[in-house]
Amino acid sequence: MEQKNRLDAGQIIGLLDMHDFKQLKEELESVHPVDIVDILEELNKKQRTLVFRLLAKEEAAEVFTDMNSDMREDLINALTDSELEEVMDEMYVDDTVDVLEEMPANVVDRILTVTDEETRQKINALLQYPEDSAGSIMNIEYISLRRDMTVADAILKIRQVGINKETIYTCYVTEKKKLIGMVDVKDLLTAGESRLIREIMDENVLCARTLDDQEYVANMINKYGLVAIPVIDHENCLVGIVTVDDAMLVLQDEATEDISIMAGVSPNEDSYFETSVLRQVRNRTPWLMLLMLSATVTGEILGYYENAMAAMPILITFIPMLMGTGGNCGSQSSTLIIRGLAVGEIEFSDIFKVIFKEIRVAVIVGSLLAFVNGIRICIMYDRDIMLAVALGITMIAVVVIAKCIGCILPLIAKKIGIDPAIMAAPLITTITDTCTILVYFNIVTTVFHL
Repeated sequence: MEQKNRLDAGQIIGLLDMHDFKQLKEELESVHPVDIVDILEELNKKQRTLVFRLLAKEEAAEVFTDMNSDMREDLINALTDSELEEVMDEMYVDDTVDVLEEMPANVVDRILTVTDEETRQKINALLQYPEDSAGSIMNIEYISLRRDMTVADAILKIRQVGINKETIYTCYVTEKKKLIGMVDVKDLLTAGESRLIREIMDENVLCARTLDDQEYVANMINKYGLVAIPVIDHENCLVGIVTVDDAMLVLQDEATEDISIMAGVSPNEDSYFETSVLRQVRNRTPWLMLLMLSATVTGEILGYYENAMAAMPILITFIPMLMGTGGNCGSQSSTLIIRGLAVGEIEFSDIFKVIFKEIRVAVIVGSLLAFVNGIRICIMYDRDIMLAVALGITMIAVVVIAKCIGCILPLIAKKIGIDPAIMAAPLITTITDTCTILVYFNIVTTVFHL
C-alpha cells in the first residue's frame, strides 16, 4: 500500500492563502484526526475554524473530541448553532460529557441548547454519577441482544444500529434490561445463522458497577485484555460500557497524577505549556512549604548534637552522604511499592511479606555500601578503623530503616484511603533524613564516647 505524505501546518496555510479549499479538503481526508489536532494547534483561531469547517462530519467530531479545552472553546464560540449541532450529533454521549465537564457555564448552556431532548437526558444521566467513577466515563451506546434471537437476526440488528455504537465487537445479551450474557461478533460470524443466541453466548461475564473507581475498572480492562467492559447498576441492569480507549485515557491521567504527587506537585489536568506561571506556583508552593517546615526538625536534632560535632568536626562531613543514601533507598522502595499497588500486584495484606523482603534487600545493599565506604575511609583518613566501623554500622541501619519506611508508608496510605503517591520521594526523604541523623549521632556518640 502506498503511504500518503503527511500534511503539515505550512502546507495548510499555503492552501488557505491561495483559497484552494477544494484541494485542502481532499488533502485532509487522508490525515488521521489525531494528526489534524496537532496541525490545528499551530494555526491561529481564524485558520483553525476554516480548516475545521472543511472536515467531514464524522472526522470533525473525532477531531473535536481530541482537542484540548481551549481549542474546543474557541471553536464553539466561532461555529454557528447549526454547525455545532452537527458536531454534537456525531459525538458519542460520553465524549460530550467529557467536553461539558471542562467548559465554562456559558459554553455548556450553548452546547445543551443545540442538542436534542433525548441526548440531553442521556447527558444528565451520566453527569449524575460521581466524578472518577465508572458511571462517569461509561458510554451508553452499546448493542443489546435477546437470547431468543437467531444469529441471523443479531447480525441484521448490528447492521442496522451498529453505525451509531462506539463498539460492535462485543454484544451484550439482556433480559428485562438485566445483563445475562455476552457474545463476540466473531462468534456470530462463525456460527450457523439459525442458531439461537442463548446457545453461543457466554454467561460468565466480567462486569463493573457504576460506582466502581474508574482506575479500578481501567485496570480490569488492562488485566483481562478486554475491548470493553459492561457496567451495571445496583439492580444488575446494564446501563453502559467502558471501552478500552477510555481506559487508556484513565490510566494515563492517573499515571500523570501519581507522577505529579510523587514529585511534590499538585496534580493538574492541563499540559505544561497550557498551565500559567501563577498556576505552577500554586501547584508547587504548598508541598515545598510543608517539606521546608518539616525539615526544620532535622535542624533541631543537629543542634542537639552540637557538642559532639564540636568535639569531632569530621562527623559533619559524612552527614550529606548518609542522608542522601537514606533518601535514595527510601525512594527506591516507595516507587516500587506504589507501582505494585497501582497495578494490583501488592495489597495491604502483603505488608509483612514486603517488609521481610525489603529488610533482606536492605541488609545486603547496606553491607555492600558500608564495605565500599569503609575502604574509602581507611584510604582517606589514615586507616581509622573505628570511624569506618561506626559509619558502616550507621550505613546498614540507615538503609534498613529507609527501605522499611519507603515500603510501609504507601501501604498504610492505601489502607486508610489516601493516594499512596503522596508517600513518595519528597516526604519519605524528609522522614529518612530525620531518622538518619538520630541513628548516626547515637551510634558515633556511643562508639567514640562523645
